[in-house]
Amino acid sequence: MILKHMIGVLAFLLLATNPSAAASMEPMETIKAPVDTVIVILNDPQYQVAGAKSAQRDEIWKVVKPMFDFDEIAKRAVARNWNDFNAAEKAAFTDVFAQFLGNTYIDKIQGEYHNEQIVYLGQDFYSDTYAEVKTQIVRETLSIPVNYRMIKGGDGRWMVYDIIVEGVSLVKNYRTQFASILSKEKPAQLIQRLNEKLAEQNKRLAENG
Repeated sequence: MILKHMIGVLAFLLLATNPSAAASMEPMETIKAPVDTVIVILNDPQYQVAGAKSAQRDEIWKVVKPMFDFDEIAKRAVARNWNDFNAAEKAAFTDVFAQFLGNTYIDKIQGEYHNEQIVYLGQDFYSDTYAEVKTQIVRETLSIPVNYRMIKGGDGRWMVYDIIVEGVSLVKNYRTQFASILSKEKPAQLIQRLNEKLAEQNKRLAENG
């Protein structure tokens, strides 16, 4: 499953900046500048003791959440089925999906981060509002290509709406799963499924500290 290839990779994506400062940043700067923030949290000795993982997750989430355009991610993950969601369902789906993604990847980062290095290869602009930052994650003898697709919001900030790892789209991966479910079930049932998975995640993470 392609998600396993993203373990550790997102340690370098899940970053955020001060919103006012980010408004003046180019896409690559938006990703590159705050790398140290998350790495400091990952390496902070106060989070290396038993029972501190939850506090570390909370700190990473504070840094992570503003980096993503979760509305755009949710809409693209559901694709043409988005029109079948009413306004309340769109809001509920976006909220639970954001929390689910946050739990999934922060948990993997905490367990799999081992001082990987990131190489910034460049950024391409496809329009005034769409861009892609190209990078490689270097792990010992392995290099993993990771591209960040970004959209510029009305406030001037560049935000991530998709991640391409070794040529495979994170959004497309979820789109395939959600399309299969929505071919048989209604949006409310998909939201219920995600809420149940989120509850399981939260229980497991709480038990693990």
